[in-house]
Formats: sequence, C-alpha cells, structure tokens
Amino acid sequence: MKKTIFALAVTGFLAACSSTPPETTSAPAAEKTAAPAAAAPAPMVAEPVKPALYPPKGVGGALGERSIYYDFDKYAIKDQYKTVVDAHGGFLLSHPDSKVTLQGNCDERGSREYNLGLGQRRADSVRKVLAAKGVKDSQMETVSFGKEKPHNPGHNEAAWAENRRTDIVYKGE
Repeated sequence: MKKTIFALAVTGFLAACSSTPPETTSAPAAEKTAAPAAAAPAPMVAEPVKPALYPPKGVGGALGERSIYYDFDKYAIKDQYKTVVDAHGGFLLSHPDSKVTLQGNCDERGSREYNLGLGQRRADSVRKVLAAKGVKDSQMETVSFGKEKPHNPGHNEAAWAENRRTDIVYKGE
C-alpha cells in the first residue's frame, strides 16, 4: 500500500513539474488563438555587424590554410604556399583591425639555439612578404618556437616535414 501511494505521489509531482502547462477549457477557442495587441512582439532591429578580425575556421581555399611548410634547413617560402600567404595578406589588408602572430617552427634536428634562429627566419620570411603586399607592421608579430612546439611528435622524415613550418595565428582566435 505504501509503495502505491509513493508511486502516485511521485507521478503527481512529475506531472506538476512538467514543462508544458496544461490547457484550460474555460476560454472559448477564439480567445485562445487571438493574442492581445499589447503582447505583440516588437519589430526586430538589425544590429550592426562587426567585421571579423580573423577568417572563420574551416573556410575553404588558401585562406583556410594556416601553415607554411619549408624544406630542411630552409626559410624561403615555396611556390605552392605563396597563394596562402597572398590570401592572408588580402584578408589583413581588408581588415585593418586584424592582427596575426607568425610562429616559426623547426624539426627536432639541430641545437636549440640554431632552431630558434631558423624558426625566427621562417616567421620573418612570411612577415616580409605580407609587408611587401602592404600589411601594416602593427598587424604582425613574429615569434620562434624552434623545435619546442612540434606538430607531429614522430622521429622520421614525414614528422619532421610537418614540423618545419610557420603558423599564421590570428589574435582572438
């Protein structure tokens, strides 16, 4: 008997906590569908759209790529990555409030000091191309992580190739 009373009490409690209010039958159907004039929603006013400070992630094409890869012990930008740098340069020119950090990286071979210098030269090579396209110095910052921030932790040529890069990182991303 106690279990039955408890079950009824729980069922009643859950019904009372329901998110859908029960309908009342006291008002005629016409009154239920007509909304009072005071309750009409106010017209929506469009807020001004703020320009994006960085391209949205997942955007297609060259603007969607954020890394420039290099040959071993080199910092010259390969032809295949020039369109990526050009796309980001165009974005930065059309969005003067946007800022990027160009992060130079190396593979694990070489001394810490050597790789920090090479990573800086890689970041600076991208900065020079962007500056030549008209991007303001105040929009760009460079930093070298050397071999301290590998993209691929492997110890073979495929992993090293992924780690020899400059990453384009938008501030606020």
